[in-house]
Amino acid sequence: MSFRFGQHLIKPSVVFLKTELSFALVNRKPVVPGHVLVCPLRPVERFRDLRPDEVADLFQATQRVGMVVEKHFQGTSLTFSMQDGPEAGQTVKLQKHDKEEEDSPTLWRSEEEMAAEAAALRAYFQ
Repeated sequence: MSFRFGQHLIKPSVVFLKTELSFALVNRKPVVPGHVLVCPLRPVERFRDLRPDEVADLFQATQRVGMVVEKHFQGTSLTFSMQDGPEAGQTVKLQKHDKEEEDSPTLWRSEEEMAAEAAALRAYFQ
C-alpha cells in the first residue's frame, strides 16, 4: 500500500503510524530532528475540507506522534504547525508538522535513512 501526499506517492517504509483516517511519516528534508508530518489519508486541499471525524483523528494522531517524537528525540518542547493555503506557504496538500525544538542543518535524506527513522518511531506504536 502506498500513501498520497499531494502529488507524491509515499512508500510504506517511511510511514510510522497509520490510523483509521490519518498517517504519519518522516520528513525527507527535516528542519530539526524529529520533524515529521501527520496527514489525513483522504487528500484534501484545505483544512476546511476535512470532515469532523477526520479532524478528530488527525489531531489525536498528532498528539500521539508528538509524545513519541518528544520521547524518542529526548525533547522537552514541540512545535506544531499547519500550512493551510498558498499564502501560508502550503506547497503540498494539508499536513501537520511536529518537530522538536533544536537547531540543526537542513539535509535531504536517503530512503534508507528515512526508513530507519520510521522503523524506530514505528516501534513505539506496536
